[in-house]
Amino acid sequence: MFDLRPVLFVIGILLTVLGTAMLIPAMVDLAMGSPDWQIFAASFAVTIFVGVALAISARSGARTLDTRQAFVLTTAAWVVMAAFGALPMVFSELDLGYTDAFFEAMSGITTTGSTVIIGLDFAPPGILLWRALLQWLGGVGIIVMALSVLPMLRVGGMQLFRMEGSEASEKALPRATQIAAAITLIYLALTILCTVAYVLVGMTWFEAVAHSMTTIATGGFSTADQSIGQYQSLGVDVVATIFMILGSLPFLLYLRMVRSLGNPGPLVKDRQVQWFLAILTLAIATMTLYLLSQHPELSFGDALQLTTFNVTSVMTGTGYASADYGQWG
Repeated sequence: MFDLRPVLFVIGILLTVLGTAMLIPAMVDLAMGSPDWQIFAASFAVTIFVGVALAISARSGARTLDTRQAFVLTTAAWVVMAAFGALPMVFSELDLGYTDAFFEAMSGITTTGSTVIIGLDFAPPGILLWRALLQWLGGVGIIVMALSVLPMLRVGGMQLFRMEGSEASEKALPRATQIAAAITLIYLALTILCTVAYVLVGMTWFEAVAHSMTTIATGGFSTADQSIGQYQSLGVDVVATIFMILGSLPFLLYLRMVRSLGNPGPLVKDRQVQWFLAILTLAIATMTLYLLSQHPELSFGDALQLTTFNVTSVMTGTGYASADYGQWG
């Protein structure tokens, strides 16, 4: 007989984590004088209530997770997290129905980057930060959150790792908890570096934090309808390009770099990284020449800036845009 209790228990824990994360945009709204902090407080209450209720009601179940349960958990976690992640957008003044809000939340947590919201320039800061936070959480993966709690619950974590990881047989570190902790720390470090870099090239701290989370997650949500194009800045384009590439590389290779005391060999010698960078360089060169042939009024530097940023955004799946490349010809 299929036992759902271990699945419901972990989903309850994940919802509790998600609900707690809602306090971050609530505090930002409160600090900036936006009344929307109340919608995050309400969403927090609903999410925490359901999460704690699931965890308590299912805690008496078996503390083992077989392959079938791992499959169900992997799928259900994404759907449930998006369902509750949509609540702040439903309760807000964005005039979104639940279907649109669920789409937005699912787009965020899967780092897809598609949006149904118009008028981001006038959206409450808490909502903008929440969209970025959803992508950031989705980028590091619910897999990391699950792996961080499963071993504490004496639930086998490597089954779930095999469901999501593309390098299932390859263990950079011996235990699932160590993998989760190391990936999270690297992810956080890259986010902090990206935030500081964005501030140095002219973004406000709020914009830098929001964009750094969606850059490292290669998700592409922005704080304005014009995306990165609102800045028209070479510095912003360069920072975004560098960190989009860093965010798209396999994090297990970063683990090997750390374990080898910063030796970049595991990263630069990896065949998939070499091919990715080679194809990216070729695509940028080709598009630069094509853009110059179609728009001779552009300088080589401007054409290179446009193509480098937008081609990198497309190839990493980020979705930022600094220009309407549909008009390139």
